[in-house]
Amino acid sequence: MERANWKRRLLRKRWRTRLLVILGVGLVAFAVGFTLVGITPPSTGGEPTAAVPKDETLRLTVPKMRRVEDLPVPTVAADNSAALDAGAVHVEGTGFPWEQEANVYIAGHRLGYPNTGSFLLFYDLNRLRDGDRVVLDDATGRRYVYEVFDRITVRPDEVSVTEPIAGKNVVSLQACTLPDYSKRLIVQAELKRIVKTPEDRAGNPREAVIRNAASGESPYSL
Repeated sequence: MERANWKRRLLRKRWRTRLLVILGVGLVAFAVGFTLVGITPPSTGGEPTAAVPKDETLRLTVPKMRRVEDLPVPTVAADNSAALDAGAVHVEGTGFPWEQEANVYIAGHRLGYPNTGSFLLFYDLNRLRDGDRVVLDDATGRRYVYEVFDRITVRPDEVSVTEPIAGKNVVSLQACTLPDYSKRLIVQAELKRIVKTPEDRAGNPREAVIRNAASGESPYSL
């Protein structure tokens, strides 16, 4: 049994390494600016905090970032370069905002390609500081408001940044570092409140906003 478990761990590690190699290769051109960290771990969000939308497309707004306003963010495989070249993507296998414990991992080009949705999309990601807002909307119109709490720079093979943080619902935004794209800049923000849809409010008219634990209420129950 111990030997079988060891073999499974070895195979899993090799799979992750191969995926990292594929996704960690930078594009050698003017439009170079981003590659995914490269691992797509299974989501471990547990029970949903709200009804799961049939359409999993998210929309991203970051007030401090010039080009990120009501931006469609489809969920795609980590190696879907066409989707990434068209704009930001939510990495398949990572969390969703309606889960209690999740890391909603979103990637975008730092420079990108002229005349596409990726051009300079996450260029100003480095401007975000603690307390800045990151907002996600789901297909039902429910809004999830996050606040930045961490900025880290990692190697392309650092896979832990895609994994959930125990007890938290976070969104991670990733782009490459400049000028050589050798590392990955990750900005993480934690869920602070959920703004309900009209349908939510009709079901529970006492509250339109779910606030975080700091206000004495849970941000995770609608």
